[in-house]
Amino acid sequence: MLYIVATPIGNLSDMSLRALNILAEVDCVLAEDTRVTGVLLKHFKLSKPLQSVREQTPDSVLAGLIDRMEQGEAMAFVTDAGTPAVSDPGGKLVELAHRAGVRVVPIPGPSAVIAALSVAGFPASEFVFLGYFPKKKGRQTLARALKTEKRTVVMFETGPRIAKTLELLKSELGEREIVICRELTKIYEEVIRTSLQEVPMLTEKGEFVLVLGPLKN
Repeated sequence: MLYIVATPIGNLSDMSLRALNILAEVDCVLAEDTRVTGVLLKHFKLSKPLQSVREQTPDSVLAGLIDRMEQGEAMAFVTDAGTPAVSDPGGKLVELAHRAGVRVVPIPGPSAVIAALSVAGFPASEFVFLGYFPKKKGRQTLARALKTEKRTVVMFETGPRIAKTLELLKSELGEREIVICRELTKIYEEVIRTSLQEVPMLTEKGEFVLVLGPLKN
């Protein structure tokens, strides 16, 4: 059995009772960063064997974990924050589990994508999620492609790159409305709804979720 467990994106009070119960019951917790997850488990007074599973984890190690699950072990996979396999490691492990016939169970919870959409006030029956905006190659091509996008668009960006990314979007998209979310659920949380032409000065500290409003007819 493989549980895909969502964990808080900032505020530890967002940890669900079901997630805590699963983490208490499994034989092993697979983590993007065992140090980060170790702090989380300690906060909730849980003690479990931890093993690192990252994007760079060799297939041979993943296969060994799948073998253990086939033999009856229950494992939980968590990332540093939020829902695994959504712009985070986990997809390869889940794919291998399915191929081996291991049951994969979602334990839903916090997601920066959904949290940002819920406070944006843009249509969300359909939306496009881009993950992290490209660091270098493809930045301008993607920005230009968004000119004709009629759906709400969600993307992640880091503090050091936020100013350049917003300037690029401004130059390509003009007056498009945008919601800028910084440090969601944390003590310095900010949610700003504005237009690309009127973006205020922003601190470059923290993690950002950008929600672009759809192209208006």
